[in-house]
Amino acid sequence: MNLRSLFLLLVLSTIAAFAVLNWSVFITPTDLNLLVTSVHAPLGLVMLGLLGFLFALFLAYVVYLQTTVLIDSRAHAKELAANRRLADVAEASRFTELREYLDGELKRLGQGNQQSREEVLERVSALERSVQLAIEHSGNSLAASLGEMDERMRGLGPPRL
Repeated sequence: MNLRSLFLLLVLSTIAAFAVLNWSVFITPTDLNLLVTSVHAPLGLVMLGLLGFLFALFLAYVVYLQTTVLIDSRAHAKELAANRRLADVAEASRFTELREYLDGELKRLGQGNQQSREEVLERVSALERSVQLAIEHSGNSLAASLGEMDERMRGLGPPRL
């Protein structure tokens, strides 16, 4: 129970105790002036009746306010749920777009990697051929030099200067 409810309960119980303690005075008839006419009625009961009427009026107002707030909160909850669904759909769409983008990028990188691999293999093959040619030329040069030296040593040919 919050402080306002406790205070309201205290005020109502004080009024009820006051009315019970002074009941004989409350029901004593008096002449009452109503601007257009006069009435002979108990003033205490008239005032208690007005107090009860105001209490009922404020109670109806509080019920109206709580009902309005409850209806508004339900409407906001529905709107929030709809916005949450929209956000979930948009997020799923962004994830789908991101996945498609990443798949495309991975394919592009894979193709670039394959092209780079093929270029490297071609270069290695070309270098291998050039190394084999260089080895063959070196071997031929070495064989020619050895043959020339062998001829010199055997004296078969004139020495060259």
